[in-house]
Amino acid sequence: MSKVTVVGAGNVGATCANVLAFNEVADEVVMLDVKEGVSEGKAMDMMQTAQLLGFDTTVTGCTNDYEKTANSDVVVITSGIPRKPGMTREELIGVNAGIVKSVAQNILKYSPNAILVVISNPMDTMTYLALKSLGLPKNRIIGMGGALDSSRFKYFLSQALNCNANEVEGIVIGGHGDTTMIPLARLATYKGQPVSSLLSAEKLQEVVAATMVGGATLTKLLGTSAWYAPGAAGAYVVESIIHNQKKMIPCSVYLEGEYGESDLCIGVPVILGKNGIEKIVELELTAEEKELFAKSAAAVHKTNAALKEVGAL
Repeated sequence: MSKVTVVGAGNVGATCANVLAFNEVADEVVMLDVKEGVSEGKAMDMMQTAQLLGFDTTVTGCTNDYEKTANSDVVVITSGIPRKPGMTREELIGVNAGIVKSVAQNILKYSPNAILVVISNPMDTMTYLALKSLGLPKNRIIGMGGALDSSRFKYFLSQALNCNANEVEGIVIGGHGDTTMIPLARLATYKGQPVSSLLSAEKLQEVVAATMVGGATLTKLLGTSAWYAPGAAGAYVVESIIHNQKKMIPCSVYLEGEYGESDLCIGVPVILGKNGIEKIVELELTAEEKELFAKSAAAVHKTNAALKEVGAL
């Protein structure tokens, strides 16, 4: 029997739970939230689609009752507040660091062997905080960001090529932010053909730029952060772990010398299986890509430094 807990039943968490249930990724999905009745109501709503959609996963909700999450194989952490107008990055980190730390500690009381998937923002920094404060082996703490950014990259590539997004390969590495992510246009392919031979350099640059501001574009259109793709990206990561699929997915993971970086969590391709991170894949980067990655890492280090400033580490 496989069990997944999703902490935070907001738009992203509920979408993640819904995708997990619909795709029957686990036998049981538990949603936990601090708001009374929200996760219970959303779980009931989802379960009322089981007969309509034909899935057998059981979805339950609870309000802050960590005992209900016991023996989870994977736990997805989406909790935290979005950045509000006028709020500094340090203030956001201070609030969310407290939330993420407390959630992770409570989870581990009841699921000491769980693999943690972090979606809370700023994601690379929250993944690093979880790793440093919990003392878990690095294969068990994974930030979701690269899975989402790569999916957005493939979408924009498919739009430019006017083709099926499932036939496009593209990968995004680096920090999960609109100035720190690195869509690797050089390595993108459509059915084995390099995309660089199918699109002009100018068009390809447009695709890269659109990918980098993908989240901001949606926030502008929606008036809030996106949730369908982030929730589905979280579920995609969980599925590769629960079903031991060994998919290569870019995720925010702890580096110890790989890509020339250490002591931070940042997006690189990894093989995900039943042990969480089975292997970090080191791509051969060009000098220009290495430079971009070093800049991205420096920005993530800078954000991580705020954890010490607010006393979270």
